[in-house]
Amino acid sequence: MIENPISLQKVDRLSAFFDAFELSASLEPAPTADSHAKLHVIGPPDGPAEKIVLCLRGESAPDPSVLVTATVDFGGAHNPLMNALPDQLSVETNDAPALRDTTAAFVTEALESRCGRNAALDRLCEVIVLLVLRSAIDRGATRPGLLAGLSHPALHRVLVAMHDAPARAWNTEDLASVAGMSRSHFMALFRHVVGTTPQAYLTGWRLTIARRRLSKGARVKAVARQIGFGSAAAFSRAYVRQFGEWPSLQMPNSADSAPGVGRNE
Repeated sequence: MIENPISLQKVDRLSAFFDAFELSASLEPAPTADSHAKLHVIGPPDGPAEKIVLCLRGESAPDPSVLVTATVDFGGAHNPLMNALPDQLSVETNDAPALRDTTAAFVTEALESRCGRNAALDRLCEVIVLLVLRSAIDRGATRPGLLAGLSHPALHRVLVAMHDAPARAWNTEDLASVAGMSRSHFMALFRHVVGTTPQAYLTGWRLTIARRRLSKGARVKAVARQIGFGSAAAFSRAYVRQFGEWPSLQMPNSADSAPGVGRNE
């Protein structure tokens, strides 16, 4: 197979995660939970915000120049996007005009008491988190994993295809075609960049989506069909292998994450 040039059409690398795991943000402190992160806006007291620091794991060091701190919930500790990110992300606001302007509006709302303040703060904070995540994807990663795959100029299209259509019977040839590569080159590159095989990643993503839907009360048979398994029995066996429990025992807010989409530095 002759390698084809990658289509110039852009694909959305984040929507599938936001569809499956609802992002929320608030100035209100939240109980300690693995799915909660802290977003700090840093800058001088009498000047514009200079930096955004998103702390996903661990306690952040106190900083006297923090203007506003918000709590961010990534919709569950088994969100693969959260698990793929490093413990801390830092972005200069001047690096992105949209981030600078949104942060300025966020700080203004936080420091003033106006009608609709809480709703405005929540929405602005969510946009700030989205812009920080975009920056993380643009910068890429030095270790194999989901973040490295989402940053890759060709492989991110394959990941998006699997994320958007998990029930499709993807085979290696289909995925290689999406990447615009030969089968052999695609297989070697995917393992090198993402750290697992395409089929293993696809199975992990399907089961991650299944766990999320089951935690919201969906039935096993319906979920098995929706994510591409031929039967509930086959789905249940795969689920047990992945998570060590039967799907009917799934409880909300479980802290486990799917293999193949783990944390990356």
